[in-house]
Amino acid sequence: MPTFTYSARPAAGGDIRSGEVDLKTRDEVMAYLHRQKLIPVAVREKPKEFSISFGSGVSTREIVIFTRQFATMINAGLPLVQSLDILAEQTENPKLQKVIKDVLYDVESGNTLADAMEQHPKVFTKLFVSMVAAGEAGGILDTILLRLATFLEKNDALARKIKGAMIYPGVIVGVAVAAVAILLIFVIPTFQTMFASAGVPLPLPTQIVITMSALLQAWWWAILLAIGAALFALRTFYRTEGGERVVDGILLKLPILGNVQRKAAVARFTRTLGTLVSSGVAILEGLEITAKTAGNRVIQDAVMDSRASIAGGDTISGPLKQSGVFPPMVVQMINVGEQTGGLDEMLSKIADFYDEEVDAAVSALLAAMEPIMIVVLGVVVGGMIVAMYLPIFDMVSAVG
Repeated sequence: MPTFTYSARPAAGGDIRSGEVDLKTRDEVMAYLHRQKLIPVAVREKPKEFSISFGSGVSTREIVIFTRQFATMINAGLPLVQSLDILAEQTENPKLQKVIKDVLYDVESGNTLADAMEQHPKVFTKLFVSMVAAGEAGGILDTILLRLATFLEKNDALARKIKGAMIYPGVIVGVAVAAVAILLIFVIPTFQTMFASAGVPLPLPTQIVITMSALLQAWWWAILLAIGAALFALRTFYRTEGGERVVDGILLKLPILGNVQRKAAVARFTRTLGTLVSSGVAILEGLEITAKTAGNRVIQDAVMDSRASIAGGDTISGPLKQSGVFPPMVVQMINVGEQTGGLDEMLSKIADFYDEEVDAAVSALLAAMEPIMIVVLGVVVGGMIVAMYLPIFDMVSAVG
């Protein structure tokens, strides 16, 4: 989102004020100034500085702490502006502090809290803003903020579980690649020289390993370029709508890993939608927000189909069942929740259940991956070593 600098004169008279605001267009800046009862003098888009962005610079944990403290202050009866001022002063992260001060300024200027937070989408997601808006409208902002903090904590814990499950296989693959590269570049050429001087015939496995070593030494740059090109092509393909659907569909069908992803997606979907519905967000808006946070295109399409079904007067559970992505138990429980009017409570129960299921699935994944990775590493590295020792065995036999 671009940043605009402006100078404006108060309608009631006074000195010209200057400032910056993050909005999409110049017209939105003009409308913003008029709402603040300011007469625009000059509005210009701020030139973009060259920088490499690695996200908002604000961690989920910091947002959780901010949200919980905010809820406590509001619940204790502190005014909104005073609460934001205190939070800005005590926040250690300078980026979050600036965001809170910007929100405070907008609130003081007459904007709602939700509108002020919406100007900082990298820190406050659409889900966050929608729930705050519902809390403001219903007069239960403190309750909504506590629900948000709990939701963010559980969602972050789920994400860390999935990332943790990928660390071990990644380390093993890295070690295997490094070991094979060292053998092919430094060890195999030594054996090759020895075999050439001895003039012994080489078995087929030894010839294959020596050929691989020669190719890596001569064409390592081409191999790296090919790997980079393949990764770039895959990334480009994944950024297309059809490519994202194909790749995410394959990931869900993978043995063991697909099961983990499916259960994590169900837990995230039910937790998000349940939190939104219980906070008073309209079901259609809740489904749209939930779809965008699903983390999988196949899940997203199924949720959006449910949204279209609801808009047409049907149920949520029908399209979820037709998608084949959601387990029958989940579909049935959602159906019961719709019929009984307790959808938010039913979704929370499903989310709690699948959080535990993700734990079990991650444990099963690690238990299965460990022996598989060890066997693969042993076969690859051990096979290369045996292939290089076969001619030595032949030489010993010939001498004997």
